[in-house]
Amino acid sequence: MKLLTLTGVVLVGLAFSGGALASDDCTDPVADWQPREVLRQQLEQQGWEVQRIKVDDGCYEVRGTDKLGNRFKAEYSPASLQIRELKIKFDGKGGARDYLDRKPDQRAK
Repeated sequence: MKLLTLTGVVLVGLAFSGGALASDDCTDPVADWQPREVLRQQLEQQGWEVQRIKVDDGCYEVRGTDKLGNRFKAEYSPASLQIRELKIKFDGKGGARDYLDRKPDQRAK
């Protein structure tokens, strides 16, 4: 009986964990994707230098440098071009505060 209960718990756990792993991928239909060049232009208008845009797990993965010269890696939804993830290696120039939409006097105290 204990073995049957344990097996049931393991199977339920595996079913839920599989759904969590799949959510990391972009699922936009290819017919809805915007061209990579549109994303490149948007980023360059922000002062970023794009070195590469590739498709990874159904998402656009972008690598380059931001306007302060920090290296970044970002993931975008290819249909909406909404950012999903951003990783920045700050090389002594700026910090996370430079990426907040709020003005310095509006920060939480």
